[in-house]
Order: sequence, then C-alpha cells, then structure tokens
Amino acid sequence: MGTALKMGPAYFPAVLGWLLAFIGVLSLARSFLRKGTPVPRFAWKPLLLITGAAVVFGLIVRNAGLAIALPLFVLMTAFASVKFRWGPSLALAAVTTVFCALVFVKGLGVPLPLVGRWFSGWLGG
Repeated sequence: MGTALKMGPAYFPAVLGWLLAFIGVLSLARSFLRKGTPVPRFAWKPLLLITGAAVVFGLIVRNAGLAIALPLFVLMTAFASVKFRWGPSLALAAVTTVFCALVFVKGLGVPLPLVGRWFSGWLGG
C-alpha cells in the first residue's frame, strides 16, 4: 500500500475510501442534530426505471450494439423524470450515442460493437 511519501497502487483508493466514510459518518451524525424538512414519499418509478435501464444496457450492449443499447438507456432514464418530453429526450439520445461512439469506440478503441449481431444482418453487416 505504501505511505504518504511513497504511495503504492492501493494508497489513494484506500485513503479516499476512509475520507468518504468519515464524511458519511459526519453527515449521519449531523442529520440527527439538525431539524430539517421531512423526507417525501419514496419515488419507486425513477428507482426502478434507472436501475432497470442500467441492467438492460448491460444485458444487451454486446448483442444489440452501442447504437441500440445507449439510446434505449438514455430514453429509459429520461422517462424517470417528471419533466420527460420526447423531443429533447430523443435529441439527447442521438447526441450521446454519436459522442460515445466517436470518443469511446473510435477514439479510445473500446471493444464494443456499434451494431451487434442481433441487428447486423438487417443492416448488411
């Protein structure tokens, strides 16, 4: 792990973890000492949609491809908002997909197919 003067590979994550745990304990203690607004009713719809979107993305990205999985992910997470609108959500999905394809797949060489084997026959690939 190392020391502060000669850090090993595990030093920074360990120190960061302890600092975050300390901040969490301080925040928890402070929450019992201060009066605040009551927590509203639990929002199940956003929780399930966002968690489901991450699971669906992980399950289909290899076989469907980034060009299918990422817009689906963006639309599912956007639908979790009470301010959901189709136009801005579709635009965000398109821009995000193009950006991620250019940066991660083309630029950094992340081995994700743009179009997976589920759709490669339809698109002539």
